[in-house]
Amino acid sequence: MVTAIPKAQQINSKALAKHKKRFLRFFPKAFKDPLYIDWEGTYKWEAHKLFDNLLNKAEFEQLLRKREYLDIANRALQVESKTTFLFSFEKMALRDALRTSDGAATFAEGLHSALYESGSRKEKFIAWIVAVSELPRKKSRVLSWPILTFFPYIAQPKKFMIMKPTAMMRAAAELGFDLEYSSKPNYRTYERLVELADLVGEAIKDLKPENYHDLQTFLWIIGSSEYDRLEEEYL
Repeated sequence: MVTAIPKAQQINSKALAKHKKRFLRFFPKAFKDPLYIDWEGTYKWEAHKLFDNLLNKAEFEQLLRKREYLDIANRALQVESKTTFLFSFEKMALRDALRTSDGAATFAEGLHSALYESGSRKEKFIAWIVAVSELPRKKSRVLSWPILTFFPYIAQPKKFMIMKPTAMMRAAAELGFDLEYSSKPNYRTYERLVELADLVGEAIKDLKPENYHDLQTFLWIIGSSEYDRLEEEYL
């Protein structure tokens, strides 16, 4: 007997089908389409490879043992600079927070725990929220959804999603899914974001998304005004 999926964990199949067709109008070969790779795939994967080169588990732990916190922070910022996920004020807030040894230490230890230590996703994510909330603040607040979720998403795209609130809320609404969104980062909203991505992944499994990079992009295309503009230009 097949267990029914609770209604709160379903997405609107008609809406999903509509957006799947739209996605394929942009990218007829889905996630292997050359235009998809050019627009969406390459820069994310290149950032991932750079992170893996600079802050893989062995390298990260060697730097931690030497208390090279500023080096860890600078390596992380080098990865972030290759992407456009953070707004300019978020980039500045993050850089300001990591200028000091104390800020860099809090960041380094918190990120290492989130990525590489044992424990449940919930426990580690909540600890990561606490770490980011404790980073020094100069002007803009550091604890935003994009800053919080960027590094796990880039480092381990088979495990973590990124939250860009406006686009993800719009995509969730389009698909009839309640994110239980709060502007204050919390585990429940993040859990719901991952549930949404997993449901979408199951619904488009014939397109063969490889990781949360692909699923985030699919949701981004639904929810971002950028693709509304591109639709007028290209479709």
